Amino acid sequence: MSQDTDMNSSALSAAKTQLRALMKQRLATLSQESITSQSARVFDTLSKFKPYVNAKRVAVYLSMPGGEVQTDPIVRHAISSGKQVFVPYLHKSGLQPGDGPTRLMDMVSLKDITDYESLQRDKWGIPSVDAATVHERKRSVGELDGNKSEDISLDLILMPGVAFDVDPQSQVIRRLGHGRGFYDYFLHRYTLAASPEEKTSNGRPAVLLYALALKEQLLSPTSGESVPVGPHDQPIDGLFLGDGQFKESARNGTN
Repeated sequence: MSQDTDMNSSALSAAKTQLRALMKQRLATLSQESITSQSARVFDTLSKFKPYVNAKRVAVYLSMPGGEVQTDPIVRHAISSGKQVFVPYLHKSGLQPGDGPTRLMDMVSLKDITDYESLQRDKWGIPSVDAATVHERKRSVGELDGNKSEDISLDLILMPGVAFDVDPQSQVIRRLGHGRGFYDYFLHRYTLAASPEEKTSNGRPAVLLYALALKEQLLSPTSGESVPVGPHDQPIDGLFLGDGQFKESARNGTN
């Protein structure tokens, strides 16, 4: 799958769909033992990573039972370390079809370990925040009811993905998401809501974006495969891998 930065939207969408299907087949062959051991290596690397250690407000995805790095140990460690932990909350946007996404993702706070353990799993097996408790939680950026002045900026976001690679020219790490655009649109809204002092010199919010991946999710440069990206796909700052590696995006790239 060749990378063409000038792909039109239909070709880009088709290329992403094809790669997602290929990755789904590959990841389905992984044993739970492999996923568990790789997740433990990711946690070990992350727990010693200075930006994570120093972070006070961390957003982290809540994992599916298989096919991706398991985040339960990370959530528990972050809460026990005194960090304020935010997790995804999906809700209707109120927008009409064609005017924007009909569902949005916001990040809302967990109160403590008991709160986290009380989350019920959805049809994908992902622990999910009950809509009835959202008004009791702090939020990071808001389409939700509430006072925007109470929005909380994040220090670090830990993201999932389907596939990753390193751009051979810019050395920036590229991410293929699950196809619903939740993270890209959340980051777009987060950027719009950030104050000038919360942004870097290139206009990006100062929040650090890191992804977690099983080693099978990183495409080899010799495989002929690459992650197709469009103008709305957000680059990430780094990638934690299930073999214990940490890869950082080049700072002089588009990141």
